[in-house]
Amino acid sequence: MGSPLSLRDDHDSSELRRLARRSRHAGQSRRLLALAAIYDGASRGEAALLAGTDRQSIRDWVVRFNADGPDGLVDRHGGGQKARLTQEMLSALKTRLEEGPIPAVHGVVRWRLCDLCGWLHETYGVSLSETRLGQIIRREGFRLLTARPRHYRQDTEAQDIFKKSSPVSWRRSGPD
Repeated sequence: MGSPLSLRDDHDSSELRRLARRSRHAGQSRRLLALAAIYDGASRGEAALLAGTDRQSIRDWVVRFNADGPDGLVDRHGGGQKARLTQEMLSALKTRLEEGPIPAVHGVVRWRLCDLCGWLHETYGVSLSETRLGQIIRREGFRLLTARPRHYRQDTEAQDIFKKSSPVSWRRSGPD
């Protein structure tokens, strides 16, 4: 079995306890107190009991502390899943949304999410659910706005004549 990793020389137990008191992160405080116990001469096993963890976690904390100091003991964000759409794909999607579909070519008068998902898959080989694509589109500032549908053979002149010749369906109340 190898010897335990040594701690940095630029800190001591009292300084780590002071930093633990002032820390705004509970996990960092717990880790600092465990390392302070090691500075005071406690074994790795005793520090693990004090922190409520195992010796492997203590070793990981020592490595992080030696590399980055007390700031290395703050919980880090995992980063999450990488975005499936690159900036190039996103700008192409924005352009496609702004231009809109050509009814004779695309067969639709407005883009549907299923159409855009299919286009992304055909063009870039990226498959997204309609729900996720809708979230991305809304995040980029686009909203689903559609005009009231009108029949293509609608005659506005005939409508105006009808409005003028129709009887008034209500009368003013009050004395005649």
